[in-house]
Amino acid sequence: MRSLFSRRPPAARSFRRAVALARHATQGAGALALLVVLVACSPAEPPAAQVPERVAVQIAAYAPVSRTISLTGTVAARIQSDLSFRVAGRIDRRNVDVSDHVKAGDVLATLDTREQVSDVEAAEATLRSAEATLTQAQTNFGRQRRLFEGGYITRGVFDDAQEQLRSAEGTADSARADLATARDQLSFTELKADVDGIVTAREAEAGQVVSAAQTVFTVAQDGARDAIFDIDEALLAGAPPSEGVVVRLGSDPAVETRASVREVSPTFDAATGTVRVKMTLADPPPAMSLGAAVTGTGLAAPQNLVSLPWTALGAGESGPAVWVVDPATKAVTLRPVGVERYRTGEILVRDGLSEGDLVVTAGGQLLREGQVVTLDDAGAAS
Repeated sequence: MRSLFSRRPPAARSFRRAVALARHATQGAGALALLVVLVACSPAEPPAAQVPERVAVQIAAYAPVSRTISLTGTVAARIQSDLSFRVAGRIDRRNVDVSDHVKAGDVLATLDTREQVSDVEAAEATLRSAEATLTQAQTNFGRQRRLFEGGYITRGVFDDAQEQLRSAEGTADSARADLATARDQLSFTELKADVDGIVTAREAEAGQVVSAAQTVFTVAQDGARDAIFDIDEALLAGAPPSEGVVVRLGSDPAVETRASVREVSPTFDAATGTVRVKMTLADPPPAMSLGAAVTGTGLAAPQNLVSLPWTALGAGESGPAVWVVDPATKAVTLRPVGVERYRTGEILVRDGLSEGDLVVTAGGQLLREGQVVTLDDAGAAS
């Protein structure tokens, strides 16, 4: 009977196993949760330290730099005169042509003079008539004066004779002036050279009707010669030649002389962007005739520029730029610069840098603003 009650039923045994399994599971879950908390609270490993970019730098130093300028131009007279008739008419004769040498007073061309000759003849006839009237008035005035002095005529009659004399004198003076003008007009039908020189241009031909002041010939005056060059505006504005320019004949470079700047045009040609510069030739050789092509070579005035290798050049938002290193923090900054010109293997900077700036010359391809760098073992090159 006892043994029967001492045995536990199957349901009781199943309940005990379930409780044991639950306790075991609870203990396992707690351990897992504890492990998760411990892992979360453990300190993270520090990230690997970033190695600063290594760059090469150069110390910015301004130094005077000159540039050789080569020009092409022509020889011209310092003074050129445009000659024209002072009256209108038809050209009757032309006595000279282009390249002829003339002397002051030489007759270069003449107009048909028939009209002017007629004017002179008419003026002479008018003067003769006026002089005859004047003679008559003088005779009449002399007679009336004697009668007035003798009391034979009234004051009014004497005054009329005097007035007629004055009128005749005025008419005669006017006729003389008209004759002088007519003779001047006749003389103006001859076009004469006013200086010694060479005819460089002819603008009219015999038989052509020309107006007063219309250019017929251009004469280059003997004497000083200029070399005329059309120079790029940017080149001239940057640094005009500082000393004499060597000018050589285009067809024979062995023929040369020196020249100095005499005149720079205040305006530039909008079509070509050039400025006309006139240079005085010192003792030009005879071979440097008017119109001859010449070349000029000279040094531009020195400019203070910084020379950098082309590897230093980068691009900023507004144009060329270079990386500059702060010597205290070793942080880099992209600095805009003005490049005066580019040469093989180098650039010449005119502004944007200060004396002593550390300019990155190698290793700047992947730099960013404010990045800290280290200088290469060679240090800063000067």
